Amino acid sequence: MEFEQLGCDKDHVHLLSTAHPKIAPGQIVRVFKSITGERELFKRKPDLKRDLWCGKFWADGYYVATVGERADWGVVERYVKKQNKSKEAAAST
Repeated sequence: MEFEQLGCDKDHVHLLSTAHPKIAPGQIVRVFKSITGERELFKRKPDLKRDLWCGKFWADGYYVATVGERADWGVVERYVKKQNKSKEAAAST
């Protein structure tokens, strides 16, 4: 499993990753949330866990879509990469 591209918006994250077909998309989400939230973020900022409701950084929900062999990977990659870019540019003007 590899995390290829990450795009952040105000209240959600877009993640483009590759994985073996036997790995369920939900497992990829669980691994990403575990690594970024519980392991890294709370290790670096221990007080944050106490301040958050139920000690959780991530919400339970997620949305998954897949990119198959016939899909255009580049279109999806550009979409993820552009998250929050247009809003940042508009805010700075």
